Amino acid sequence: MVKDLAQPALFFSPPPYGQSLFFSLRTELSGEKALEYLSSGFDPATGILGIGEPLVRKFSKQVPGLRTFPALSGPGFSVPSTQKSLWAFLYGSDRSEVFNRSDHLISSLAPAFLLEDSMETFTYAGGKDLTGYEDGTENPPPRESPSVALVSEGKGMAGSSFAGVQRWVHDLEHFRSLPPKTQDHIIGREKSSNEEIPDAPASAHVKRSGQETFSPAATMVRRSMPWSRGGQQGLEFVSFGRSLDPFDRILRRMVGLEDGISDALFTFSQPVSGGYYWCPPVRENRIDLSWLEG
Repeated sequence: MVKDLAQPALFFSPPPYGQSLFFSLRTELSGEKALEYLSSGFDPATGILGIGEPLVRKFSKQVPGLRTFPALSGPGFSVPSTQKSLWAFLYGSDRSEVFNRSDHLISSLAPAFLLEDSMETFTYAGGKDLTGYEDGTENPPPRESPSVALVSEGKGMAGSSFAGVQRWVHDLEHFRSLPPKTQDHIIGREKSSNEEIPDAPASAHVKRSGQETFSPAATMVRRSMPWSRGGQQGLEFVSFGRSLDPFDRILRRMVGLEDGISDALFTFSQPVSGGYYWCPPVRENRIDLSWLEG
């Protein structure tokens, strides 16, 4: 089964704690040497590893479908691209475990990769966003997730996945000041029941991002986690697909590039980072980098 080739953390139940790490490749290092450090330094049992286009460009063989995250803009907001060479999302049952795993990975990769950014994350209220609304409602059932998230064919490609990663900063004070009905219409669901609101405005997040409203359906597997640091809060948005196209199509509609209607999320939340990453398969409990090596 193709799922047996995938990084196992792609299908973990939401962990209590996590940490996202973003790295750039040290300029003096060759791509081949970088892969050596990745192969020996990352344990797939600890989280997810994704490779960005800046690293892939070091090789003659490219990853089909991988590209740099696009910088977009809409009325009064922007969607920045902060594409990095490498991304890791590590998980743990407590903060000590996450720290130990992150510290080990950063140290192991230090000769090849420079840590540019990191963010501690956590599961909130059983899987909700900090706004109090359930997150990942449209995720496919577990039995269907592998067919949605994983590349199905190709030696060194089967079992891999493509990740879209963004950090959103919420203005929770503003959001909480709004009447409950207004909040529901921004999201497009009732907070109390999680039921979709049929007559929600066209700008409601559910209307902008509804996977089944695209043709073909823009289906993804979401693995987002909230964060809070230094008086700011938000969501570390992470989605996986067998290609980047579903994420890209949803994002462009959210911005309003499809019909001029932007997502109401932008009235209280702003993305501050964005990157696309290829998550290689696993072979013998190690990251399988044979596609690039070949």
